[in-house]
Amino acid sequence: MDDSVENTALEAIANEEPGFALLGGEAKSQPRQQASGYQVLARKYRPSNFDDLVGQEAMVRTLSNAFETGRIAHAFMLTGVRGVGKTTTARILARALNYEKPGVNGPTIHMDGNGVHCEAIMESRHVDVLEMDAASRTGIDDIREIIESVRYLPVSARYKVYIIDEVHMLSKAAFNGLLKTLEEPPAHVKFIFATTEIRKVPVTVLSRCQRFDLRRLSVGELTGLLSRISQKESIAVEEAALKLLARAADGSARDGLSLLDRAIAHGASEGEGDILELAIRDMLGLADRARIFDLFDMLMKGDIAAALDELRAQYDAGADPAVVLSDLADLTHWLTRLKLVQGAGDDMAMSETERVRGQEMASKLPIRTLSRVWQMLLKGLVEVQGASRPIAAAEMVLVRIAYVADGPSPEELIEQLKGGGAVSRPAPSGGAPAGPSGGGPRAQLRTVSSMGEPERRPIATQAVSAAPSINLARFEDVVAFFGAQRDIRMKSTLEAGMRLVRFEQGHIEIQPLEGTNGDIARELSEKLTRASGQRWVVSIATDRAQAAPTLKEQAQTREQALKESAEADPLVQAALAAFPGAVIVNVRDKLSVDLPSASDGEIAHDEFPSDDEMDLDE
Repeated sequence: MDDSVENTALEAIANEEPGFALLGGEAKSQPRQQASGYQVLARKYRPSNFDDLVGQEAMVRTLSNAFETGRIAHAFMLTGVRGVGKTTTARILARALNYEKPGVNGPTIHMDGNGVHCEAIMESRHVDVLEMDAASRTGIDDIREIIESVRYLPVSARYKVYIIDEVHMLSKAAFNGLLKTLEEPPAHVKFIFATTEIRKVPVTVLSRCQRFDLRRLSVGELTGLLSRISQKESIAVEEAALKLLARAADGSARDGLSLLDRAIAHGASEGEGDILELAIRDMLGLADRARIFDLFDMLMKGDIAAALDELRAQYDAGADPAVVLSDLADLTHWLTRLKLVQGAGDDMAMSETERVRGQEMASKLPIRTLSRVWQMLLKGLVEVQGASRPIAAAEMVLVRIAYVADGPSPEELIEQLKGGGAVSRPAPSGGAPAGPSGGGPRAQLRTVSSMGEPERRPIATQAVSAAPSINLARFEDVVAFFGAQRDIRMKSTLEAGMRLVRFEQGHIEIQPLEGTNGDIARELSEKLTRASGQRWVVSIATDRAQAAPTLKEQAQTREQALKESAEADPLVQAALAAFPGAVIVNVRDKLSVDLPSASDGEIAHDEFPSDDEMDLDE
């Protein structure tokens, strides 16, 4: 083909296909959407050396000593929650192992500037640093590739480094196939594993690795990190807003930077130059921290009407009901720590106003109240998260906290029993009258302002009646009591399964029959003690000779004696003779029967074998 014709054809292709413009032809100028080239903050400010790592000083110190003394392990296990820098640390470690620069010919953690391999390693494209995602490559075939390749020397770097992320996702066969190579790898091979589920990694693998636990970042560390990055980005962010972002990140640097990215975009969309605390609260669906304190105070006062209004106001302002309950639980936990842990009030994540107010509330709230509120909020949070109407579920949780039960607290019950009278309990505050069955906020949930007073001020309205007075003079009285209480199981056990040895006030000695529940003595003692208000001891006798027959056996003996006495009566004998096959079914006291009917007949036939007998009966 003529060269001119060939060039013309190539130019035509280049004009139609932009990718072929590299062949020399000039492509037609077509409008193109240029890539923004924006890199999220979590990638843009990813640490490139150990000095940039935040909050992992213990690991850095251990690795520094190991590198300086030449005691570098052949396998490392990095574990921690999401976003604390496991993969980043693995790349920095691979960079330190292969750091080369004029004057530096060995592994070092002091990396001043990029070395020969640094850029390629940090961008995960170095031929001798192989990264593998165990979540997508879980089988023995993938591990077999590693086993086959470890025998070859590195192409250009000092070590061949294998980084296996989410290593806990490997199959059992893959772990077993890796064991031998992991135990005795070639001198030029290093393994670095990263996982969020360290307990799923077999102990045989863990024992072959040097383990490092990367800890969560504190709120203060995250706040400082976000502050430095926002300054580098020339973005003004309120300190209170940074603390909100740090708390929401829950110890994860990546989550914190992602939230900061989102906050910057949120502020830009509203045309604001600075990122304010209010904007962050709106973005995260959080309630105002001061209003959380107000809501908690209302609950402690038992002012449920005001508490419900405050919750609804926060919900209308955009707060998530589940987040409100979570904030209340966090506040309860913090107040508990203030009472028990010295120095807990120095938490810099809290504002000065919050610290002062928290100290005041913690000094007046008892531990039992905080523990009860914590349990109720924890359970209520699960209900709200699974409810079709979260706000309704959240309101009911607050109602339960303020109106937890009609009954008294254990302390009130003890005082009532000692005093021998009912405890008078005034009506609740906040315009929430007690219902017809009583009820109201518990005594422990009283106003914060009144908690410092020496006298008790119970709030619930239900009066406590004294323990019922029962007279148990005989063993038969005990059986009758359980019958009146409709405790059929205990009543039948005492009648048919117990032989009485000795009975006196406060002490019963019994001999259970075979097959009777072995805990019957303890159960009987507890029920009698609780019912009578005095201690009852129930013991098991070992001497069967002293035990009387059971109440059922005694009743059967009496019934048999009455039947034998009735059979000796001449009139009854005549009746039995007149009706062959008739038997005595029951014998009743004539004083207890006014006029026996036919259905209550004292004499009945078991069967009527012939028509003659039927006629005779008629």
